[in-house]
Amino acid sequence: MDYKHIIVEKKEHLTIVTLNRPEVLNALHPYIQLELGQVFNEFEDDPNAWIAILTGVGEKAFSAGADLKWAATTSAKEQREAYAKVRNQAGYLIRNFRITKPLIAAVNGLAFGGGFELALSCDLIIAAENATFCLPEPLVGRVPSGGGIHRLVRQIPYHIAMDILFTRKRMSAQEGVQLDFVRKVVPFNQLISEAEKTANIIMEGSPLSIRTIKQMANDGLEMTLREALFANFPLFTKFLQSHDFIEGPKAFSEKRKPVWKGI
Repeated sequence: MDYKHIIVEKKEHLTIVTLNRPEVLNALHPYIQLELGQVFNEFEDDPNAWIAILTGVGEKAFSAGADLKWAATTSAKEQREAYAKVRNQAGYLIRNFRITKPLIAAVNGLAFGGGFELALSCDLIIAAENATFCLPEPLVGRVPSGGGIHRLVRQIPYHIAMDILFTRKRMSAQEGVQLDFVRKVVPFNQLISEAEKTANIIMEGSPLSIRTIKQMANDGLEMTLREALFANFPLFTKFLQSHDFIEGPKAFSEKRKPVWKGI
C-alpha cells in the first residue's frame, strides 16, 4: 500500500514506521492516524513481521501532537467523518490492543501531546539527546485523552504524573530516564541504529515467546496477582503448542543457535 503521511521500511523481520509530515512537525490528524492504524494492523497480521520501530522524519520532532491548524481550517463535517473512520479502525495505535508484538519508539525532538501519547503506547522508548516530552493540552483547551493520562499514572508515581499533567511540565530525554519512561538516551545520529540494535537483541529470543510475554504483562496488569498467576492467556496456550517451544531446548542441547519461526 502507498502511504501519504508515513514511510514504511521492512528489513527482514523488522518494520520501521516513520511519521512523515515534517512541514507541521509530524503533527497528527485523522488521515495519518488512519495510515498508522492500517500499517500496524498489517504488522500484527504478518507472520514474518516480529518487531517494529516508530519514529519521525527529521531532527526537530517525533510528533508535535494534534494538528490544531488542520482542526481550525477543516469543516466540522469533514472532521466528524474522518474521526469516525479512526474510531471504526480501533483508534490507530494508542487504543489498538490487537498489537501483541513489541514496539520501540525512537523519539527525535519534540514529543508533545499526542506525540508523547504515541510514544507511551510503545513498549520501549529510546530518545535522542534533543528529545523533549510534554502534555500541553490544557493550554489549548484540550485533554490528553489519547492514553497520556492513563498510561502516565500507571507507569510513574501518581503525584509526579499529576504534576506533569497539571503543570504541562516539559521534560528532557534525561528526565525521561530518571522517571523511567525512557530506556536510553543517545545522540540523534545514533537514534535509529540504537533502536535497531535493541530490536535485534529482542529478536534473538523466540518471537512467539516475546509476544506471549507482552500479552501476559499487559493483560496481567488488569488482574490481581492471584488472578494473573492462574489466568489462561491465549498466546501462552499457543506458545506451548508451537515450533518455538520445541526448538528452544533442542537448539540449546545441540549447542547451536535456534531457528525461530514464530509459530
